[in-house]
Amino acid sequence: MVNCCGLVTVKNKPVPLKSIAVEVSVQGHVATVSSTLQYENQEESPLEAIFVFPLPGEAAVCRFSAKIGQTEVVAEVQEKQKAREQYDDLLSSGQQAFLLEESDESPDVFKLSVGSLPPGEKASISLDYVTELAVQADDGLRLCLPAVLNPRYQPQGSDSGSGGSALVSSVPTGSVPYSLSLSARVSSLHPICRIESNCPLDPLNYLNTEKTQATVSLAAGHQFDRDVELLLYYQDTHQPTAIVEAAQASAKPGSLMGDPVVMLSLYPEFPNDVMSSMTSLGEFLFVVDRSGSMSCPMHNESVAQDRIGSARDTLLLLLKSLPMGCYFNIIGFGSRYESFFTKSVEYSQKTMDEALQKVKAMRADLGGTEILQPLKHIYSQPCLPDQPRQLFLFTDGEVGNTKEVLDLVKANAGSHRCFSFGIGEGASSALISGVAKQGGGHSQFITGQDRMQPKVMQSLRFALQPAVVNISVKWNVPKGVSVTSLSPPIRVLFQGQRALLYAQLTGKSSGDTEGSVTVKYSLAEQPVENQLSFSLKPAEDTGLTVHRLGARTLIRSLEMEERQGDGKKKGVQEKVVELSVQSGVSSVFTAFIAVHKVDGEAVQGPMLRRQVPTPSVCGYAKQQRRSLRGAAMNRSMLTKMCCDVQAVMGPRGLRSNFRKMSKLQSEDLDCPATASNPVKDPLLQLISLQKASGSWVLEAALAEVLGKTEEEVAKPKPAQVDQEVWATVLALVWLYGFKMEAQEEWQFLAMKAVSWIQAQKAASVSECVKAGNILLGCQVQKDTLGL
Repeated sequence: MVNCCGLVTVKNKPVPLKSIAVEVSVQGHVATVSSTLQYENQEESPLEAIFVFPLPGEAAVCRFSAKIGQTEVVAEVQEKQKAREQYDDLLSSGQQAFLLEESDESPDVFKLSVGSLPPGEKASISLDYVTELAVQADDGLRLCLPAVLNPRYQPQGSDSGSGGSALVSSVPTGSVPYSLSLSARVSSLHPICRIESNCPLDPLNYLNTEKTQATVSLAAGHQFDRDVELLLYYQDTHQPTAIVEAAQASAKPGSLMGDPVVMLSLYPEFPNDVMSSMTSLGEFLFVVDRSGSMSCPMHNESVAQDRIGSARDTLLLLLKSLPMGCYFNIIGFGSRYESFFTKSVEYSQKTMDEALQKVKAMRADLGGTEILQPLKHIYSQPCLPDQPRQLFLFTDGEVGNTKEVLDLVKANAGSHRCFSFGIGEGASSALISGVAKQGGGHSQFITGQDRMQPKVMQSLRFALQPAVVNISVKWNVPKGVSVTSLSPPIRVLFQGQRALLYAQLTGKSSGDTEGSVTVKYSLAEQPVENQLSFSLKPAEDTGLTVHRLGARTLIRSLEMEERQGDGKKKGVQEKVVELSVQSGVSSVFTAFIAVHKVDGEAVQGPMLRRQVPTPSVCGYAKQQRRSLRGAAMNRSMLTKMCCDVQAVMGPRGLRSNFRKMSKLQSEDLDCPATASNPVKDPLLQLISLQKASGSWVLEAALAEVLGKTEEEVAKPKPAQVDQEVWATVLALVWLYGFKMEAQEEWQFLAMKAVSWIQAQKAASVSECVKAGNILLGCQVQKDTLGL
């Protein structure tokens, strides 16, 4: 059987990509990443290598160069079609050329074409990009180097452009034939506490006594078969900062690169009295990916829960944490979508129980990944009066029509907030971050051995925060200086979350070198004001990182404006091309092209095309060529074929066959829903027993979680105390006594329980807490419980 994964050629020779070396320079909240890819043509004919690879969705590619022998050529940015035509002309005339372009469908997928590499020749490709670092729930800053590019499912009826995502060739994790070396230098205004990673690191090396500069490296021998995450922890992360970066010396004053650019990092502080009163209203819509790939494991370790299992546990927690009086619904999607209820229902014991029964039966059995249709259905439903719509989207993010989805969310941004969760490695950062950004919410990535529940509960806390309205940003700069904002208007603010703003500073001040920015907004009908002062004097050389991120921000806004205007708005595309060329930052309308002018003869002979593989989390080494309708074909076999089929059938075959397979999986195959495994985790078991109102009932199942018999639990109950009050106090004492490390997960359940106890106006609550401590062997104070 021929191995068609792209690991080897038809002559059983290895693919040309040999290694990747990455250097990272982090300055506070932003990073510059420089990657060098080493190629070698071991064929007997000239070679064109195609490498489709992921980058962070928020990244801006800003430099691309190629070195053949001792000669280095630096690419220039051109309008995309012009660059493609030049590349084809050069290859057909036997010249060497390199083309780097962004996918038309998704801004986190790039295609690199290495053309006319003669037999035996080596080439070194260098690629630089700049990116912002996302703030995590534990205040860490996350830098992700994506290695995994899962095959992106192309929904029926959507056009696949030639932008690259359709060309990916995936191979099993652990089989990637190239290695990665990585070193990072970190500089911060505040001391660096620690740096963590999902991959082995060499020890952190501090470069100064203040611990504001450090270096760290990936341990040697790392095979680039998974996303590499770096988590950086600084002291006093949540400090507002402003960095002014000097203009590019060679650029014309008045242009973006010819003027200083300021980057503001804002952290709004909300008044305590407002934060203590969480809203109890809302329509909560949980939209859950049930495509075949959700049956893949959460991570590569031997004991790993599958993604759909983690989603079920998370929905249990969410359903128990919702406030009384709100409305909710759950929508599962794949090639089609299914709603638990025909429309959102009021949250009660009855509706919660009904939903939990359906959650237990949820499987990854709906085929492909079509997010657009369920979103269209949701947006077609009228919003409920006085119940703000809150959308929670859970997906492993393997879609090919990312930009269509983002445009739809933005068009409906005024009617809801959207919180998104990328599950497992390979989730599209452009999709996950993009829907949250356009939907005025917050995004989270669950990778490696992360548990989904703490991150989801942080987002629920944001969703229950009072909405910030009437946000305005006012710049105060000296006479002679004008400010042009490069960022779209701020539409959403959350307590403890960062907002980044970029602005161009034109002109000069005769004397004053201080500026400030004032952010005003309304919160729970209270006016709030935050101000940050900054020096107009540029910081030390920051390598134009801030300019390029500002240019990227403006380019992305203009690209969306052009798409939503259906090309009717004149000059937007030309403006993007002009800005992209001027700043050297990638866009969907431009590409990088490097030409190696070879002295003497052109490269001779017919040219071979080789696709360099990227790892796929759900991939498998062997291709299965059995009949899809074979009786032995089970769901896991079908999932793995979904992940493998592209390598066998090519991009066109992938789309049509993926659809056929999705249809077979959901309609033709005998895939009975197996009984769900009983919840073994005592915390989840306790959560599953809580009533919608917030109380617990004195029963055998509760006693089992507490490690007691039903008789042992009932006996010490103080006289005149209701059994339900006693059971609820015991549950709270157990949570505070044994599960404090997971408090983020159960804090809303506890708040509901406390509210319920207080509503009962029960006497002897102090006696209950005391008796509960004795029974369970704890020392929890009544005040700690909030009673």
